[in-house]
Order: sequence, then C-alpha cells, then structure tokens
Amino acid sequence: MKRLSVLLLLAMTGMFMLTACGKEKKKPEAPVATEADDSSIVIGGDDTSSEAVESTEEAVEEEVEEAPEGMYASETTGEWIDISLKDQRPIAVMIDDEKKALPHYGVSDVDVLYEMVNSTQNEGVTRFMAIIKDWGKITQLGSIRSTRPTNLQIFPEWNAVLCHDGGPFWNDNFYKNKFVERFSGTFSRVNNGKPREFTEYVCKGDLEKNFKNTGYSTTYNEYWEGTPHYQFASHTKDNDLSQYSSAVDCKKLVLPFHHNNPYMEYDEAEGVYKYFQYGQKEVDAGNGNKQVAFKNVLLQNARLEQLDSHGYMMYYPTESGREGYYITDGKAIKVTWSKLSDITATRYYDENGNEIKINVGKTYVGLISDKEWGNIEIN
Repeated sequence: MKRLSVLLLLAMTGMFMLTACGKEKKKPEAPVATEADDSSIVIGGDDTSSEAVESTEEAVEEEVEEAPEGMYASETTGEWIDISLKDQRPIAVMIDDEKKALPHYGVSDVDVLYEMVNSTQNEGVTRFMAIIKDWGKITQLGSIRSTRPTNLQIFPEWNAVLCHDGGPFWNDNFYKNKFVERFSGTFSRVNNGKPREFTEYVCKGDLEKNFKNTGYSTTYNEYWEGTPHYQFASHTKDNDLSQYSSAVDCKKLVLPFHHNNPYMEYDEAEGVYKYFQYGQKEVDAGNGNKQVAFKNVLLQNARLEQLDSHGYMMYYPTESGREGYYITDGKAIKVTWSKLSDITATRYYDENGNEIKINVGKTYVGLISDKEWGNIEIN
C-alpha cells in the first residue's frame, strides 16, 4: 500500500508538469515573476520536491475510506455525492459583489467561492467566482456580472464552463484558448426593482439550454487533468492542524478588501467560518437567508498589476512558491502555493513541503494583493 501511494504521487507529480500548451516546464530555483502580455500567461514550476516524496514514504499509512453505495467523494468539496455526477463538469459563475447587488441568491450552496479585487477603482471592489459541481440543483444564483483576465486563468483548472456577462477587451486573447468555454449574457432576467445590470441570474433550466445551444460537453473533456484537485482529510476526523507546532489561533479573520471590508468569525459549534461584509452578515436570500460559511479558508499572496487608467487589473495566478495561509477549525498555518499553468490545479504546501490536506466541506479562496498581504488580521 505504501509503495503504491508513492507511485501514485510520482505519477501525479509528472502530470503537474504539463502546461496548457503541452510544453515541458523547467523547475525554477525561486518564485517566478513574468511581465504581463496579451496572451494566456503560463508560468511557474513544479514545487513538489524530492524531500516531499521522501517524507511521504515515511508517513503513517492511512486507511482508504470506502464510499457509500452509489456515492463518490466530490472533487470540489470531498463530500459524498451521487456517483451519476462523477464525470459532470462544474460551472464557474461570476457573481456581482457590489452592495447594490445584495442580497445574493444561491451563494450558500456553492462548493468553492473565490474572492478577488475586480477593479483598482472604488476602493478595490471585489467580485466572487463560484464553483458548483451539481449545477442541476440551482434554482437561482447570482446576480451575474462580467469576468476578468484573472478568472480566465483560474476557472480552467476545474475544467469548468464559465458563466458571465461580457468583460473588457483585456479578456479577448484569453477567450481564444481552446480550453476556455463560456456562456455569456445568456441567463434569466429577474425583475427585482434594480437597474438592469443587477437583474441577471442563473435560473433553473438556463444551463441545460446553454449546453444544448453551444454543443459543449457536460462531462470532463481532454483538458481535465483527471487528478484530485484538493487532497481531503477523513470524513470522520478533521485535519485540525494540531500536527503543526507553528499553527496559530484564528477565531476571527479580517481580509484587506477595503470596499466591502469582509471578515470571518469562527463558529466553534458548527466548525465553520461565517462570512460578513459591508458591516452585516452575508446571507443567501434564496436559502432562507442562511449565512454563508466555509469549512476551509485558503489565502494566496498574488502579484497584482493595473492594466489601464480605468481600473482594469489582473493578478498573476500562475506562479510558484508564493506565500499563503490555510485556515480551518479555529487554527491557521502558513503555506506556499503554486500553479503551473491555466489548466493545472493550484497546489498548497505546508512548511515541510508536503501538499496539505483540507477538510471536507466548502472552501473560500481569497486572492490578496502582494501590496495588501501584510494587512491580513488573524486573531
């Protein structure tokens, strides 16, 4: 069993070396920085070291969990879901996070929620990108807004289809990538008394119609790596980070996004981080005003570049060995993150160079500008 685990890890390491264009990347000696250009950015390197492989060989052998009959562990949350969904591609939905767009609908049911600055204007207003595996259950999600170059480099790692409504010309060269499949401006309008830009939602039947009209596959295609996106801990025992002497308490997390001033508070009874913004609970109007909460929080220190005087900008999401945090169960540890290309998964490594195991449940991923990284508050 131990030997098989090592072989599987070595095989996965080889797969991580693939880029979107199929070219081999050399392993960098230090984090890679690149200049922005008009093409899809593919940078970074393999952060899996020989030391990590050796430590895996020495690790305590873990029992493989058996899935309940007719179920499998979702690649987005690790939760047991119906096996009929195993090959279904997720969707990635751009959700407006301006205060006028509130309340949100459907956000408490997403699997992974990304938050990042959408513009350098308006105090750095943020936007959400939601990853949903079981999109057939959606009744109303949104409201929907435009996408940005950063999102066009991140969502392909899930082999998802992007759901949005337009975007700036800075997106154009990213749209040309064969692995970028998207539905734009083709969703339902809901009369909610707000200006038109706040009225578009993914509603029941919209996705089925879009897949039919475009001919996109609803199942994973050739750009899917086919390897686990996250490494999940046991369904019965959390990774409480107690194995790390460097772990610190994190009962409250304040994020340095200055437009909506978000923060999270740890609810020990429920074992989740509850999300607040604009001085109030972030609730889901489509789910009985349930407060949005996450089992896992991943933060990434990412370089940010302003593209023009109108506030358009982008992060560099494909880099190697950059700082990060993993936060769960009231504790936080420092990690490093690496992403080799647009279609390869972002990987997170602990202080020993081993890929971390996150807990089963919903995950928040925050991209924090390198200029704001020091303003994160962990209490």
